[in-house]
Amino acid sequence: MFSFLKKKEKVIENTKIIYQENYNDIEPISKYFHNETGITFDKQISILKSKVTSFCKQRYIYSFSKLLEDIKVNQTLKQELIDSLTTNETFFYREFKQIKELVELVKKTNREINILCAPSSTGEEPYSIAIALLESAISASSFNIVGIDINSDAILKAQKAIYGERNIRNLSDEIISNYFTKDNNKYILNQNIKSLVRFKIANLFDNSFKDIGKFDFVFSRNMLIYFDKETKLKAKSILESMRKNDNHKVFFGHADLF
Repeated sequence: MFSFLKKKEKVIENTKIIYQENYNDIEPISKYFHNETGITFDKQISILKSKVTSFCKQRYIYSFSKLLEDIKVNQTLKQELIDSLTTNETFFYREFKQIKELVELVKKTNREINILCAPSSTGEEPYSIAIALLESAISASSFNIVGIDINSDAILKAQKAIYGERNIRNLSDEIISNYFTKDNNKYILNQNIKSLVRFKIANLFDNSFKDIGKFDFVFSRNMLIYFDKETKLKAKSILESMRKNDNHKVFFGHADLF
């Protein structure tokens, strides 16, 4: 009856401790992750189970129940789990029509503009906005961009701003030449562009999220696709509340259907 349980031994000062590995019931982890991040794995439960099992084994955590117990008190471990389960695939000038629309709106505003990118992933979107604004002769001193993401690895990559050819495939040779330095097959974003974006690890559903401030324009593209309908509507409400002006729409991705 308990054939799925494997025994795992650990010796501490000549005392043998026997643990029983149990990677069977992933549902409590799935529910906890959904409650904390809004992301649902309901249609990918086998993928979730496989990823979390590997996560546990790499850290010598012998069961899902032990993992759940640990992440509730260990913020570092919790962040590691979030990083392992959130993906970040994007590229510069993605869905560029919306970025062009933003540029035109900024041109009509005769004051300093604050822009939020949530999520910012590995930096391509907020940096795309910065480049597009500069390309339209908008002064760097007239806008501020904040990029937030729940994935700490993504934030680190965004801050380093080193990209491959796939990431820059939508950019013209002129833009690449003006804003990047090529090093073998890598493209390093110039420091003057990196300095225009401030990145922060943040969870949309944390009570502290609104402490980030208010913004003139909010970009939140291709995040809501990971949420169920109820969580999508909750996220939409939170993001809309971050606007300084209720008449300004939030820029959602084409896949972020309600």
